Amino acid sequence: MNLNKKLILFCFLAVSIVSSLSSQQPVLTKVGKYKCGRQPKQVLFSPDSKYIIMPLLDDTGFDIFSVQEKKIIKRIQPPNSSKVGFAEGLFIPEKNVFLVSQMTTANVYEYTYPGFEYKRTIPTTGNWSKFIAFNSQDQLLAVSNWVSNDVSIIDYKTGECLRKITTGAAPRGLYFIENGKSIISLSFDAGLIEKFEVQSGKRLNFIKIDNAAMRHIVLNDTQTKAYVSDMYHRLVYEVDLTTFTITAKTQVFNNPNTIKLYKNRWLFVSSRGPNNKEDYTKRSPENGKIQVIDTQTMEVVISFEGGNQPTGLDISPDGKYLCFSNFQDENIELYEIF
Repeated sequence: MNLNKKLILFCFLAVSIVSSLSSQQPVLTKVGKYKCGRQPKQVLFSPDSKYIIMPLLDDTGFDIFSVQEKKIIKRIQPPNSSKVGFAEGLFIPEKNVFLVSQMTTANVYEYTYPGFEYKRTIPTTGNWSKFIAFNSQDQLLAVSNWVSNDVSIIDYKTGECLRKITTGAAPRGLYFIENGKSIISLSFDAGLIEKFEVQSGKRLNFIKIDNAAMRHIVLNDTQTKAYVSDMYHRLVYEVDLTTFTITAKTQVFNNPNTIKLYKNRWLFVSSRGPNNKEDYTKRSPENGKIQVIDTQTMEVVISFEGGNQPTGLDISPDGKYLCFSNFQDENIELYEIF
């Protein structure tokens, strides 16, 4: 066999192996359940997969969990920590930093990573700031402001808010697309998926669903499809970003929260469970669920019980672990992925 034929055969086998591995349904094995601070709103793995970070909505900062030691090793208390309200975090590996938002002060706090040394406070100038996104091309931060109904566009270098984009009521999930020229914002109270031009703030397109409560958005590797969780209708939508239309939807358990795409195919979903009849902020009458959707068929292929109100969810960058937080149980659960 000549060299060219050998190379072709090698490439074919390599593609076949990769395709076979990516098509295998993930297998999950529980590692453990671990206590943390009050109301863990989100969980994030560090870029090196060594730590899990938990912003705490009703506590004084964020907890740091060591994956190797299987325990919380530190509580970081940002400025104004007594005002609680820590909602969302974001690692920016190219800057070696970690950011965390605080709703009650509308601030974002920046820390070094590794080390978690405090660097600065970035005011969003909005009201009730939540989700954070980063635009590497233009070095911009975007932060959704739940009460002021807008998204702050912030110059990363200076920390200055350059402008605010007016959105539908209660914006939450964000995602920069088209090399940072556009941004998608989810409106929780208006049932909107909106696309804006970042520079001008002009709305370019939108999808509206009556009574919907859009929460979280993730994209596939080619940024041709988006997946969006809708808490009210218990749905996950597949959105074609070229036509900006919903092309598929999947029914999941009550109140789907955070979603995460694994191997560009398997969509993990944390669903909080049914609301307490007295008050949705109290313990649910039934535990929540973690479900996995095969995005090739948009069918749920894995479903298992979590704790009381599974909320945050993440998969480690090395693909070895799943972690989710149980909001009312004040703990996290860790699973190995095979």
